[in-house]
Amino acid sequence: MDETTYPASTWSKARRHPERGSHERDEIHAILDEGLACHVGIVVDGRPVVIPMAYGRDGDRLLLHGATGSRLVQALASGCAVCVTVTLLDGLVVARSAFDSSMNYRSVVIFGHARRIAGEAERRRALDVLTDHVIPGRTRELRAPLARELAATEVIELVIEEASAKRRSGPPSEPARAAGEPDVWAGVVPLRLAAGDPEPAPDLAPGTVLPESVRQIIRERGEK
Repeated sequence: MDETTYPASTWSKARRHPERGSHERDEIHAILDEGLACHVGIVVDGRPVVIPMAYGRDGDRLLLHGATGSRLVQALASGCAVCVTVTLLDGLVVARSAFDSSMNYRSVVIFGHARRIAGEAERRRALDVLTDHVIPGRTRELRAPLARELAATEVIELVIEEASAKRRSGPPSEPARAAGEPDVWAGVVPLRLAAGDPEPAPDLAPGTVLPESVRQIIRERGEK
């Protein structure tokens, strides 16, 4: 098996603009590591359901969590087939026509089967991975989860069986203007997710120091 790429099938291969697609592990992992939210799609009682969730990547698996009473989480824990997507929006592509307007993006589509993580030690480690994916280093600053919190939380793993990345970058792709046709502005409006100024909780004790994990988020994702 090629360790540098994920398996591909007709489900995961890009058909439109295949030159924009990739099954390279490094590219897929980079997009997953930059993203913060995924959309999880499954079929429940014969109906498709898609819901946004936080996630963390641990090697070739995604880690998810949710309330034990959630119907979606219960379905995931049962071992159902899953499709997960992550999208990073990089810019609005403003063309001279609506037809040629687009977006610059990087996205990943994953196919696999979910399963419940049962062992307490593995569950705790998975929740740490999830927490540190969203706010790197945060688990070092927190108390350990309480038994009642662990009991109320279902922890799910999704081994990546198939995955593909797709991206678009650059200016509008449109035909040359006809002679004498007036020009209108065209180009790209860059977009990015940016962190604003931290807003302390109302009950925060005076003089409480901003933790390093939050400082790091501001350094890396702060508004510029």
